[in-house]
Amino acid sequence: MNPRSLALPLLALALAGSSLRAEEGMWTFDNLPTKKIQAGYGWAPDQAWLDHVRLSSLRFPGGSGSFVSKDGLVLTNHHVGRGWIQRVSSKEADYVQNGFAAATREQEIKVPGLELMTLMAMENITDRLAKAVKAGTPEKLALKQRETEIEKIKKEMQEKSGLTCEHVTLYQGGEHWIYSYKKHTDVRLVFAPEQQIAFFGGDPDNFTFPRHNLDFSLFRVYENGKPYQPKDFLHWTQTGLKAGDLTFVTGHPGRTNRQDTVAQMEFSADFAIPMRLKAYERRKAAMVEYAKTSPEAARQVNTQIFGIENGIKATTGYWAGLKDKDAMARIRAAEKDLRAKVAKDAKLTAEAGQSWAKIEAATKVAKDLAKDALNVGTANSTLLGYALGLVRIADEEALPSEKRLPEYSDANLKTAKARMGVPAPFYKEQEVFMFTKGLEEAAKELGPQHKFVKAMLGGKSPAEVAKAAVDGSKLNDPELRKKQEDQVASVITEHGTRIAKARFAVYGKNTYPDATFTLRLSYGAVAEYKANGTLIQPFTTFGGLFDRYDGWGGNAAKAHNGAWTLPQRWVDKRGALDASLPFNFAHKVDIIGGNSGSPVIDKKGELVGLIFDGNIESLPGNYFYDEAVNRGVSVDARAITHALDKVYGATALVAELTGK
Repeated sequence: MNPRSLALPLLALALAGSSLRAEEGMWTFDNLPTKKIQAGYGWAPDQAWLDHVRLSSLRFPGGSGSFVSKDGLVLTNHHVGRGWIQRVSSKEADYVQNGFAAATREQEIKVPGLELMTLMAMENITDRLAKAVKAGTPEKLALKQRETEIEKIKKEMQEKSGLTCEHVTLYQGGEHWIYSYKKHTDVRLVFAPEQQIAFFGGDPDNFTFPRHNLDFSLFRVYENGKPYQPKDFLHWTQTGLKAGDLTFVTGHPGRTNRQDTVAQMEFSADFAIPMRLKAYERRKAAMVEYAKTSPEAARQVNTQIFGIENGIKATTGYWAGLKDKDAMARIRAAEKDLRAKVAKDAKLTAEAGQSWAKIEAATKVAKDLAKDALNVGTANSTLLGYALGLVRIADEEALPSEKRLPEYSDANLKTAKARMGVPAPFYKEQEVFMFTKGLEEAAKELGPQHKFVKAMLGGKSPAEVAKAAVDGSKLNDPELRKKQEDQVASVITEHGTRIAKARFAVYGKNTYPDATFTLRLSYGAVAEYKANGTLIQPFTTFGGLFDRYDGWGGNAAKAHNGAWTLPQRWVDKRGALDASLPFNFAHKVDIIGGNSGSPVIDKKGELVGLIFDGNIESLPGNYFYDEAVNRGVSVDARAITHALDKVYGATALVAELTGK
């Protein structure tokens, strides 16, 4: 990535909350900056608008979606649905590769295990939790007392409402909420385009713009055997967008680290991210090797390889932000300023004065643990770490929720699986292969006499141990688990909360929290940006799609593993398509992984697009936001209906979506 001037990062902006950039922020629905939106655009959403889009929005495992018809039709990305599309595929019918279209409601395919969530209510429980933990309580005990009270509150609220209640931490523990969801468990596949048009351009074009991806899929929610009738759903745009139009994104950004301490960012830059990238490369190599064993093996892992390649590119972009010297200098200055203000207040000093040092010490413990090729937090240190992570997920899932590590709570299990690329469906032979590779790698790198290798293998071969593990053996190290919880998780949780409360005390709640895979709203205009010495256009078109196709030599050339080839039906229908119609667009919205599948909505509350990516310049947004070049990348709603009509002949779906 070329050096460039970066906008003031959030940590610094929090020092002067009113100076937040107009388009910056992944805002919670209880704290939307309506005055800033009004000042910038001459209009701001009211409560009725917010309630409507909230109730129309859906959480997918690892992504987002929305209701788009009165009969429970659901829109999301193809890449969000890909694992579930693969789950209902087979050797004989590969719906990921070849697409799927249900001609009738009876042909819609039920997707086993897929659950979607609608956020029905939110309640702040911060004050109640504060009363449950006395000042001066040791970190581990404070964490346990807080968790006990949370479970008590959740149980009360679930029994009262009948909804699925989840604990949500915001502002690094500065606020605690209960989010109550309606769970939809009967979800059926309705339509998916071929992977090649959904991911046109392949990995070379990933996280770039201009783009030409028809990255969408359609599902339907059923209830009592009939199509679900949602009270709220997004009506399809009748007019479409133009440059400069205001857009809103409602979705579930997975995780940002903008309020991490400098020590946490340095740990990520110097250790966690390099190890994660190394792990990604090894996992990819192992999966590519497995794919060569048979065509069916290749079909099983293609989706996972895509996810790993996506993770490599995204994580490399995050790392670039942490290596930006100017940006990190501003972040250090902002932390220094906050610490100085805390030091001037005796009460804040007593509460949080030592918290930065405590967190720094915890990151050093985390580094030592990770060196032994075990998981620390969300970072998988090696291929073995990935394999052990699968076992850890299985082990944690088998425990009562109150006995699990915090990152494996009910709310986080699906996210943990999605983050690690846990396959859907589960292929036993694939997991044995991957675990065997991990054990062989550990023995090679650490040596056969290393205490960890000896404990894992116990005199057996890697293949024997791997098979036993996948068949159900538990491989939890109680000593490591205790050390991770006592010296890392509980310390970072407790002192991150103290810093957040100190920040509130100094600057007020005048900003937004880091992403936590909970429903957020971002906003901004359709806009060009500067890159490569020129201006990048806000829209691409159907004509641009075929220009890209022709420029790479068409289907015959198959350049770069066929990245810019097209399904034959698209070539055949070329003459029926409107070359000037918008295909994808770029807009100033603050998003991150997890926003995939988020609806793009206009002031009227109508659906105008579908988020599927950000540009390469947006990736440092994991740590700070740059208004000048940070762009979301979306499928234009007009492209979806035009393709359904002219390429796929899905006229009934077009009528359902548009109401015509």
